[in-house]
Amino acid sequence: MGDFGEIAMFEKFSRSWELVKASAAVLRSDKELMVFPIVSAIATLVVLATFLVPAIGWRVFSHGFASSVIWVFLFYFCQYTVIIFFNSALVAAAMIRLEGGDPTLADGFNAAKARLPAILGYAAIAATVGVLLKRMKDDDNVLMRLVGGGLGAAWTLATFLVVPVLVHQEVGPFEGLKRSANLLKRTWGENAIGNVGIGLVFGMASFAVIAVGALLAWVAAQLSVALAIVIIVLFVIGLLLMGVFQAALSGVYAAALYRYAMEGEAPPAFRALQLESAFAAK
Repeated sequence: MGDFGEIAMFEKFSRSWELVKASAAVLRSDKELMVFPIVSAIATLVVLATFLVPAIGWRVFSHGFASSVIWVFLFYFCQYTVIIFFNSALVAAAMIRLEGGDPTLADGFNAAKARLPAILGYAAIAATVGVLLKRMKDDDNVLMRLVGGGLGAAWTLATFLVVPVLVHQEVGPFEGLKRSANLLKRTWGENAIGNVGIGLVFGMASFAVIAVGALLAWVAAQLSVALAIVIIVLFVIGLLLMGVFQAALSGVYAAALYRYAMEGEAPPAFRALQLESAFAAK
């Protein structure tokens, strides 16, 4: 039984790695897909500024617990709406690419706009859960913080395929959550391994970029403060671009994993890469 479990887990690792590689190949073949996370990042910064400036000016968090909770909920709702909308556009375009088509930016945005009511509903649910998880993670009780962290990880896995479900199926947010959780039963290994793997790779790369950037900036500062600032700016831009690529890769991976969970076979775009084994039935 132990050997069988090890083989099964190895197969999940192998399949997950092939899915990630194939997703990266899709991104390389259609760089327009990275426009969605770029615009999403800009929009989320605008939302952050929109809430942060009034919060400081009006001292929202000094007006009592209820006011703080409402303000945080509204912030989460707006942020999630923006993020989910652009993720939906990205996933919709990625699905067209996986089918062998050639999506345009308009294709992605039109698909997201068509599902706007469901996106708003899911954003409200996600904002509510986000507020509750934040409350648990900020609690003075260590056990409560641990439980909050565990529930947050479970929520992330269970909702990873919500966006592809909402984009591809005519269902509401609650049904989308239910179907995403059901799909998790079929793809829990690929879901967890793919998410952790992508996060780990980009986390290590980001750490390396920060370390090298800090070292070069320190050396440059000995010669010129202006040169050090230029180096810092360049490395910050590099980190932002890495974040954009990570977001795009996660979106394509979600679309590919959804297709695998629903059909158990390689999308046309992946067959061309001879990665059928990544979609072999379990």
